[in-house]
Amino acid sequence: MIERITIVASTEHPESPQAHPSTGRRRLRTFRFPVLLVALFGVMVAIAGINQLVSPVPILALPVGVGLAVAAVACYRWLCRTVELRPDIPELEKTDRRSQLWRGALLGSGLFTALMLLIAVFGGWQNVSWASFGGFLGTAGMMASVAVAEELLFRGVLFRIMEERIGTVIALVVSTLLFGATHLVNVNATLWGTLSIALTGGAMTTAAYVATRSLWLPISLHFAWNFTHAGIFGVMLSGSDVAPHGLLNVTLSGPAALTGGTFGPEASLLALLVCSAPTIVLLRRAARTGQIRRRPHRTKLSA
Repeated sequence: MIERITIVASTEHPESPQAHPSTGRRRLRTFRFPVLLVALFGVMVAIAGINQLVSPVPILALPVGVGLAVAAVACYRWLCRTVELRPDIPELEKTDRRSQLWRGALLGSGLFTALMLLIAVFGGWQNVSWASFGGFLGTAGMMASVAVAEELLFRGVLFRIMEERIGTVIALVVSTLLFGATHLVNVNATLWGTLSIALTGGAMTTAAYVATRSLWLPISLHFAWNFTHAGIFGVMLSGSDVAPHGLLNVTLSGPAALTGGTFGPEASLLALLVCSAPTIVLLRRAARTGQIRRRPHRTKLSA
């Protein structure tokens, strides 16, 4: 009897690193969470340091900030391919990128403008004056690099990998609280301010990621919020001791519940009101489209 031998051909080239990853690379992938976390945290710290160096020269701060943002995205892509062995990075997919960037920019700038107008309506504006167009441009570059670095770290690594293990809801709560906690190091930070920025900025940008499964919307939303905050209205940003250089110089006065006090408008109770609506809308959209993921069940191996 003649036996028939079936040969199954692999679609991957035998020399492909994805087909036969080395032992070292497999071990690296096992520890992908701490490796990516430490690497992206280092990128964020480096970007903050470089921005501080170039901030006195606005004409330099703009191109340097944009360059740092592009470099951070390239670094993230390289880390995901090298550490996680992912040939594709769907959260940075180019499809619909431009549309999401525009929507995020309009949403972020519109929300912060609405917040400032509400503060003005309730008498929180003390003085308004023209500031610096150069500072306006320099702040744009710095806020671009900051928004990209923070979203890659907190949404691209922290939330994404945690969600795989503990589900969307718990990962959202934990990652947003950690996002707020990182602002405790700011000189004018307050406990309420850090909690408020977690409930507003952290939850809103995470909801934007969950709804779209893309980092482009949260990146542009984060950038537009910060840039309108410091680059246009020129008010204190997240408890920082660095005076913002924007197009305007708006001085706020009144109770901290209205103006946010030394932390800035993000600690205002009105900020919770302004940011809660889009956060709820984004999460409801995510639920309708099946983007809310439950904690995976672990099956016990029977003897």
